Amino acid sequence: MANPAKISNIEALSVLDSRGNPTVQVFMYSDQGHLESSITPSGASTGSKEACELRDADPKLYHGKSVQKALDNIQREILPKAMGFQLGDQRAFDDMLIQLDGTTNKTKLGANAMLACSQAYAKLSATAKNLALFEYFDIDAAKFLIPTPMMNLINGGAHADSGLSIQEFMVMPLGVQTIAEQVRAGSEIFQTLKKLLKQNGHSIAVGDEGGFAPHLKSHEQALDFLVQAINESGYTAGENVFICLDVAASEFYKDGAYHMLVDGGTQEFSSSQLTDYFVELVEKYPIFSIEDPMQEQDLEGWKLFSEKLGDKIQVVGDDYLVTNVELIQKAIDDQSCNAVLIKPNQIGTVSETVDAINLAKNNAFNTVISHRSGDSEDSFIADLAVGMQAGQIKTGSLSRSERTCKYNRLLRIEQLLSK
Repeated sequence: MANPAKISNIEALSVLDSRGNPTVQVFMYSDQGHLESSITPSGASTGSKEACELRDADPKLYHGKSVQKALDNIQREILPKAMGFQLGDQRAFDDMLIQLDGTTNKTKLGANAMLACSQAYAKLSATAKNLALFEYFDIDAAKFLIPTPMMNLINGGAHADSGLSIQEFMVMPLGVQTIAEQVRAGSEIFQTLKKLLKQNGHSIAVGDEGGFAPHLKSHEQALDFLVQAINESGYTAGENVFICLDVAASEFYKDGAYHMLVDGGTQEFSSSQLTDYFVELVEKYPIFSIEDPMQEQDLEGWKLFSEKLGDKIQVVGDDYLVTNVELIQKAIDDQSCNAVLIKPNQIGTVSETVDAINLAKNNAFNTVISHRSGDSEDSFIADLAVGMQAGQIKTGSLSRSERTCKYNRLLRIEQLLSK
């Protein structure tokens, strides 16, 4: 029997994410001649309890965003412990990283350093075992599930200078069967929306996640454009294609109130008033899912929102839960939402990400695997979503290659599974 493959070297490199900021790439080698790499993404709207993204804070380098400390930690701290580490035991490798860091929030090594290593280890382990990456997550699965995508077609909030408070206006082809058909639907709706915006004198420039960033007078106008684009593309809004929102309410919460765009001006809302606003939107538009409708620490607001809308739509926690099992468990106990957004870089290792997914699924919470606004050509989350049977994925619009590479990977996985 052949000796199990082991790590023979790790190299770390500062590369650019899709917003032109530095991030961490890791190249991991095995003693059997294999090489895999992974790149850590970075968020724009971030939860306060996310694992630490280690940056140098030197204003002379990338405006303080350089990642040399994280790179040094990989070479000086992680590499000596990883050399000769057997591949195929994700939990043991991630536990080594966690113990080496020794902090509750990954502040010593940096979650950006740790995740790049953890994801590269997963890829290299899959390669060593002659598995597709999605198979590595559940080698005993009788059948794999391709996730249905939420496609971000209009960008607002922290993702664009559009004036819209709501951060993401997405379409979700729930009534379309295969990922090939879903991607086609998304692309056709995207192109129709582009035509409609142009015809109405709006900008067709795109935001961080590839969706359009027009200056619109209201959220309702954005929703009207989406419904029109869906229907004019040959689909039916509310029948086979639905709308999803990422409110990112923490971004417009200040001094105990929500300051949100309404009819071209800013209006102040309490938690109760904001909930009522979304109740009206859900009654008027074919909305399937709303993410982060309340500020991350507004627990009473979350409970009220879920009480009023939790039996009608999917209520997703992101900044509120930050892929953290303790926070997810509390949300389960409090019944403050019914779905969790999963972002590996919020927690810092693959194993902890898997734990968060399993906890949610075991408690009948939906799981949505997600990219970040500062992303890359790394399609790791596509395989993660399939391998963990997540059911849903959020990876931006149908433009910008750091977004489309995830869709393209899902298309290839569907082809592989059809053989």
